[in-house]
This record gives sequence, C-alpha cells and structure tokens, in this order.
Amino acid sequence: MYSAAEIQSMATNIFSAYASVAASIMLFRSVAYDLIPEPIKSAVFKALSHFFKHYLGRFFNSLPTQITMVVDEQCGITRNQIYDAVELYLPTIDNPDSERIKVHKRSKQKSIGISMEKNQEVVDHFKGFKLKWQFVQIEPDSQKNNVQPEKRFFELTFDKSHKDDVFNEYLPHVMAKAKEIKDNERAVKLYTRDFPFDSQDDDSGSWGGHWGCINLDHPATFDKLAMDPCLKKSIIEDLDRFVRRRDYYKKVGKAWKRGYLLYGPPGTGKSSLIAAMANYLKYDVYDLELTDLYSNSELRRILLCTTNRSVIAIEDIDCSVQMHDRGAESEGNDPSNTKLTLSGVLNFIDGLWSTCGDERIVIFTTNHKEKLDPALLRPGRMDMHIHMGYCTPEGFDVLALNYLGIKDQTKTPCQEIRSFIREVEISPAEIAEHLMRSDDVDLALQGVLDLLKKMKDEKTLVPVDEKTCDV
Repeated sequence: MYSAAEIQSMATNIFSAYASVAASIMLFRSVAYDLIPEPIKSAVFKALSHFFKHYLGRFFNSLPTQITMVVDEQCGITRNQIYDAVELYLPTIDNPDSERIKVHKRSKQKSIGISMEKNQEVVDHFKGFKLKWQFVQIEPDSQKNNVQPEKRFFELTFDKSHKDDVFNEYLPHVMAKAKEIKDNERAVKLYTRDFPFDSQDDDSGSWGGHWGCINLDHPATFDKLAMDPCLKKSIIEDLDRFVRRRDYYKKVGKAWKRGYLLYGPPGTGKSSLIAAMANYLKYDVYDLELTDLYSNSELRRILLCTTNRSVIAIEDIDCSVQMHDRGAESEGNDPSNTKLTLSGVLNFIDGLWSTCGDERIVIFTTNHKEKLDPALLRPGRMDMHIHMGYCTPEGFDVLALNYLGIKDQTKTPCQEIRSFIREVEISPAEIAEHLMRSDDVDLALQGVLDLLKKMKDEKTLVPVDEKTCDV
C-alpha cells in the first residue's frame, strides 16, 4: 500500500504533467494558426470532417438501435398478467400480411376467437412508432429424463428511443384493452383439478397451472334463488361493498378477500348460491376438493395457481378432510408439510399465503356447522355465516314463478301451501321436485299440497342422513 505522502506526490506529478501537456497544446495551436496558410488549414479541416462523417458515422449507424422485451407466461410460480393481457390484445390487431390465422369458437362463446401460432409475428403501431410482436413456443426436450413443461413467451421489439413510451403508455394501453375485451366476452369459468395437467382453456388459450376449466353454465341468479328476500338483499349488499373496498382493505392492512360459510340441511340451495354469487360478480369458480390433497405444501401450490377476482369453493368442509385439533397436530410426529392439517387450511384462509392474490371470495359449505372447529368460524376466516334453511312462503313464491310461471300467489292452492310451509320443515329442492312432476299447473300444486299434508299428519321432520354430504 502507498503512504499518504506517496499518494500526494503522485497526484502532484500527474497534475504537473497534465498542465504541461495542456500548455503545449495551446502553444502549438497558437503557432499553427499563425504559421499554417489558410488554404492548408481548410484542406485539413475538410479531410477531418469527411473522415468523421464517412467512417465514424458508418460505425455508429451500425450499432443496434432496437430493443427486445420478453414477456414470459409465468412470473416465478404465478401467471404473468402482462402475458395474459397480450394474449387477448394481439388478435385484435389487423395484420393483412398474415398468411395463417388460428381460430376457435366454443358453444357459449359470443364470437369467433383468434390466437397466434408458434413463431407468428404481429406488427402494431402506437403514437407514430412501430412495434413488432412474436409468439415463441419452445417444446420440451423429449430426450431428457426430467420432463420440463413447454416454455411460451412473447417478444416485443421496438426502437430504443421509445422505451419510456412503451413502459409508461403502450403496456398500460395493452392492459386496458385486454380488460375491456375480457369484460365484453366474459364467460364465468369453473375450474377443477380433475382435468389433465395439460388441459387448456380453448376460449382464451390461457393455461390454468394445475387446473382445468369449462364454462360455468349454471343458470342460478339471485332472482331465481328460493330464499328469504332480506337475507338475499344482505348478501348482495355485502358483495357490492366488498368489491368497491380495494383501497379500504389496503388502508386497514387486510388482505382483499372475503370468507362465507353456507350451512344448513341438504337441498337448501348452498351450491346454487355459490353459482349465483359467481354469476353476479362475474368471478371464476375454483372447486377445491380437499380430499385430493396430501399436504399443506400442495395446498399452497394450487392456491398460487388461482387468479384474482375468483371464488374458491370448498363444499362439505366437514366431510372433505379430517380436521384434527391443532394442539394434537403439534404433538404428532409428522411435519405439517407432509400432510394436510387444520393449521394448513387456516393459513390458506387467513395466513400469510392467503395474501397471494386480490379480490378473492372463499366459500365453505357444510350440513353440520357444529362439527367444525371454532378456529374456522371466526371473522377473518369465515366473515359472514349464512344459514340456508328450509323453504319459506317467500321461497315458495319464487319456486312457483320459476317452475310454473305463477305470478299471482293469491290462488287457493298457493295460499294453502304457504300456510303448510310455515308448519313443516321441507327443503326447496323437495318442493321443486314435485313442481316438476306435471306440466299441468293445478296438478303440480296439488302434488305439493298433498306432500305437505302428509308431512304434517305424520308430525315428523324431513329425514336427514347425517352421514351423507350435500353434493
């Protein structure tokens, strides 16, 4: 190492040398300006100008001015939202030079869909400059023992001078257009893990990780639900409040999610209410069967493969998995990541992993609320408990309108049925079944009335097999 005195001495020498060279250059310039004739100076300057323009100009012009941005399908272990947006946006660009077009249409799809083929290029124009998109698909190497999934991504090439425009304006433009397209062509999806791992959503071309999907064609809406009008109104208001409270959840430091527990006897419309909520919000539904899972880590992995603005439905939670006491779990020999435990489900609902996503609805259903661990029932996990009870007179009015088209419930059979419904416990599903047994309105109503009279005479409740879960 050099001492401080040595460093100072070297610095002084360097500065002295620099000053000497600078003085020499200035002296040479002054002498040259006075002694060299003007024609020679002009010739030298002209030669130097030609050299810089011809040779150095060609060198700098040969430097690359294009930049390529890669948009991967996956962002770590979750889906890349920009990729999904680009996938929807690019088919809307008119490319008259395209030689091949990939089209598709499903039965419930409003219009013919277009998607890109492997290595296809699409040129877009935005604010006067050109952008070139290319879809790249890399097939897995079948020669290798460890089978890797195929890799798919988009490449966006544009001039470097427009980099800020692309980041600040063009990509937000693509995201906004994709949202508009998705809202216009929105079909609610029902996802399940029973599909093969390579199942594909034919409507959008997107892949759901380890989930496969079909269109949710369930016709249930809140107008068609045979339930108490006040309860129905409170559910709708709760959903509306949840959707508009993004900033509120962020302000109070809570994950933007909402938990519902639907409980009550079989046939009271729990599954129909889930479908009605999904149709009302236009949220996809992920049907999660806990009996198919073997560990807490597997539960976390499939949670990360779900999208925002979705409903995660776990039906018959009391029958889905053996929920042990958390204290007993800690005394066991198996680590929590090698089996599915109550603690793992709780973390899925209201732990750190529950924050991996926004605008989520988590719905549990059960026929026997009393069998659930109290830890599952507290607010923050199951925020709203909805009792799906037996049919009410108001519920019958909805069923009579839906199944028989009866708008006036003042007719004698309807009034008798409403009176009996107040005295017996009968599910909406049972009444609906009898309403469907005849196309004749009077015969259908008489069948319901006879059933109710029989139930009252027997002075007995509707049989319920406690070992059977409502599907």
